[in-house]
Amino acid sequence: MGKLSVDLCGIGLDNPVIPASGTFGFGYEFAEIYDINVLGTFSFKGTTKEPRFGNPTPRIAECTAGMINAVGLQNPGVEKVLAEELPKMKRVFRKPVMANVSGFSVEDYAYTVEKLNAEEQIGWFEINVSCPNVHGGGMSFGTSPAAAAEVTAAVRRVTKKPILIKLSPNVTDIAAIAKACEAAGADGISLINTLLGMRIDLKTKRPVIANTMGGFSGPAIFPVALRMVYQTARAVKIPIVGMGGVATAENVIEMMLAGATAVEIGAANLTDPLACPKIINALPVAMEKYGIKNLKEIIGAAL
Repeated sequence: MGKLSVDLCGIGLDNPVIPASGTFGFGYEFAEIYDINVLGTFSFKGTTKEPRFGNPTPRIAECTAGMINAVGLQNPGVEKVLAEELPKMKRVFRKPVMANVSGFSVEDYAYTVEKLNAEEQIGWFEINVSCPNVHGGGMSFGTSPAAAAEVTAAVRRVTKKPILIKLSPNVTDIAAIAKACEAAGADGISLINTLLGMRIDLKTKRPVIANTMGGFSGPAIFPVALRMVYQTARAVKIPIVGMGGVATAENVIEMMLAGATAVEIGAANLTDPLACPKIINALPVAMEKYGIKNLKEIIGAAL
């Protein structure tokens, strides 16, 4: 059987499959369905300094080969995550976990990371500078190399753990932003977050989403995500976690060929809660089909 293990910023993963933040909660809900320790790791629900109720409803719109969401970073806030969510998570997941952090100011990001930093189970920080669903923060930090670098540097000062900056696809030059984050101290890059999209209800003649626009995800965005992973891999020397429309073992292999060390699965978890274990189980078969003996050896092979 082919070797599935990879190394992400100095931490070993049994396989490269990672459920994406916002699609997997804090893991314990999925642990009722299957043993989530089969995963490489997972990125837990995006956490902010203060609790957030999120955007008004409706927040979800269906699309051909995908969906639009405008949840708006709903979460209980970092204090409650530490006190209530992570203890429950620890009971069902024994591996290092990825903490996804969002903010509305540079200080917000640094504060939340510093609070979470003492949590031993957190192996990596995934810093979300790319959420298209919130006002006054989120994506505004990820559309400018200088702003993304400023957040990176601020977070770097409060933790020695690996930092991955999660970038927005809603930009002209993804490589320039990735390079700025690398120069500011990032250990890795996560990409892509959702594309900005919308739907209009033909009966009401109004936008379906209360927020008007939201994040478009699902299989339809895979070619865009793959292109951006490839472009970023050519521009930086740090590891990349690729995501965006990944739904099969073949998609995982394609992302890795484009330069991803590990691959996150997002919308697929919402349509099939067993998507990740199915992909992990299918990887050895796909590897044998394409003559791959070790996944580490194919990272960036298409570059």
